[in-house]
Amino acid sequence: MPFARHLLLALATPVLIAPAAAQTYPTRQVNVICQLGAGTGVDITARLYSERLQKRLGQPFVVENRPGAAGMAAVDAVKKAPPDGYTLGVYTSASMAIRPTMLKNPTYDPNKDFVPVAQYLKSAFVLVVNPKLPIHSIEDLVKYVKAQPGKVAYAISSLGGAPHLAGEYLAMHSSIALAPVPYKQSPQAFQDVAAGHIPLSFADAGTALPLIVSGQLRALAVTTAFRLPALPDVQTLAEALKVKDLELVSWHVLSAPAATPRPVVDRLHQEMKAIMTDPQVVKRVSSLGLLPHAVPPIDATRRYIQAEIDKWGGLIRKLGLAGSI
Repeated sequence: MPFARHLLLALATPVLIAPAAAQTYPTRQVNVICQLGAGTGVDITARLYSERLQKRLGQPFVVENRPGAAGMAAVDAVKKAPPDGYTLGVYTSASMAIRPTMLKNPTYDPNKDFVPVAQYLKSAFVLVVNPKLPIHSIEDLVKYVKAQPGKVAYAISSLGGAPHLAGEYLAMHSSIALAPVPYKQSPQAFQDVAAGHIPLSFADAGTALPLIVSGQLRALAVTTAFRLPALPDVQTLAEALKVKDLELVSWHVLSAPAATPRPVVDRLHQEMKAIMTDPQVVKRVSSLGLLPHAVPPIDATRRYIQAEIDKWGGLIRKLGLAGSI
């Protein structure tokens, strides 16, 4: 066979193999690493679409919770995994947009070390207090904290997340002192508020909602730019503080190691697009107090993540928290 033909076949082979691999993918179990614990909105949603990925693709998609180390345990697990599509990560804006500025020595780059398979929802937070406290509004909260300078703490899922920064923003804007207390599991954080062990929290709306509805928690404000359909009578933090366009929310993204073959990433992306337009999925996610949306193109998500890094980074520097963890 002439050399030129050998060369053409060699060059063509990867092009032919990659789509074929994507068509047969997956051939075994796919591990989905979740950076937050069981029972969180991130976990519940990840299990919801993992079940559907399993049905659509014919192989197990197993969610594995790896909370801890400020979310870095899950980040490192996926970053170091073989880039073959069999280890995926479920992350929030905390890891992909906030902590790169907050960490003293970040060991990863969100856009260089990962490819965003699908960014599919936003996650609101609710400022909640123990209902036995004499706090029914942000104004009441500010008075309560000022009467006890340096003694009021708030529960958060971890340092360097949107709930943490929401508390720091509230403290800065209102000239009060609030001490963040990190928990390994966000449900435990607001359950401690309900039990009276800690006075307040910026809680994940998806998992705090049942306790709010039952009266075990009192909601003061939501961190979205608009009121949540599930809590129409609860004002936004922007309304309470009279700050235009204030939105301090998280978002979820399913990611893969950066070198994962693009045909495999594209297939997962297309499946997630279909799943996140399923009316039953949208209804279930919305019922959790989360805000599902259509999955954007991968390149658009990359740009969005970079814009979020810039936005949160600016706030973190303004708060004096750059390199603080």
